[in-house]
Amino acid sequence: MPPNPTPSVPSWLVHARDITYQRAVYLELSKREKERATHRNTPPSSTSPLLRLLPGKSTPSQTDLDQHYSVAIGRNPANRWGNRYSNIEPYDRTRVVVGTADKACLGCGEGKGRYFNGSWVRELHGRKLWIATQAPLRDTAHTFLTVLSQPIGSSPDASLPQGSRVRTVVQLTLNYEKGRIKAYPYFPLTPGESMTITPESGVDAQPLVVTLVEQTSIEDANCIQSKLSFTSQGENPSGPFVFTHMLYIAWPDHGIPEEEDQASLLKFLRLVDRVNRSADAGGGGDADPPIMVNCSAGVGRTGTFIAMSSLLRFHNLLDPSSPSSFDPAVPAPTSPSLLGPLIQPDPVAQEIDALREQRPEMVQRNEQVTLIYQILEQSFLDK
Repeated sequence: MPPNPTPSVPSWLVHARDITYQRAVYLELSKREKERATHRNTPPSSTSPLLRLLPGKSTPSQTDLDQHYSVAIGRNPANRWGNRYSNIEPYDRTRVVVGTADKACLGCGEGKGRYFNGSWVRELHGRKLWIATQAPLRDTAHTFLTVLSQPIGSSPDASLPQGSRVRTVVQLTLNYEKGRIKAYPYFPLTPGESMTITPESGVDAQPLVVTLVEQTSIEDANCIQSKLSFTSQGENPSGPFVFTHMLYIAWPDHGIPEEEDQASLLKFLRLVDRVNRSADAGGGGDADPPIMVNCSAGVGRTGTFIAMSSLLRFHNLLDPSSPSSFDPAVPAPTSPSLLGPLIQPDPVAQEIDALREQRPEMVQRNEQVTLIYQILEQSFLDK
């Protein structure tokens, strides 16, 4: 029998406290991700990364699935230099392409634009659009910043205003953890100082000069908030482009925040949402533009953060996505997925499965799944 419901906490969430139930969720999600990995590791027979079922066909074939879950572009030897980890590449169909014509596009074909290990991700329940990406390497920092400088172009989101662009970056890893570099520091640490970021070898692009405008420590959210500006150098400079960098400092790699830090994580989630809606976040004409979020690999902590944001938004525990970022005519992420419906159809499992349809390995660890349940329940109790 499930435990007695707590007032204001949904019964399904109370039921999810049971460790036996959570283990069943872990097992099913793991089994489905292993099946996706099988298709990722099978080269598609077609050069097209998009799933196209034949007329009258109701179920995808092996070839269909191999195409749908293809990561061939990220595994191309010409692009491997841009992957922080050799086993984490974006799906071809959802990767963010840094265009040569000053636009980022969704689902561009192979050979178009500069390679970037980032994925367009749509929340299942909250419906907000994000870019989930790995932390910058020295050789990818220029591409990372270029994504922030260009309007969001070809995507299924016709409701995004003209000129809409990412103006908030969330970082969930420290630059250095346990003596290892987890994120390349692409801006200076002292307000008023600047540093120059050069493009990767073989790319004809102007260097970018990044300036730290101001920086604030927000203790109750375990956050360092930085306002940054960057411009391009050369005969025809562009910019300045302004964005806000939000660093959460209490989430260790291969783990979750300590229990005493989880209240700060909830405050950080809400702070990020407020800052992104603020006019001071960098302009761009969109009241609630997509946010770019990274940890080290851009899957574990990154997926967990997006899943929590989505579920909080859906349950009115976080402001809903604004009309400019939500078009009812745009279909939600594939759910149930091409693998069929979930056995455990609770909202947390559904959200994680939908995120994994869009970027491999999202919400990477079992304890991160548990953290989503815990943060969501705490939010209901705090209402």
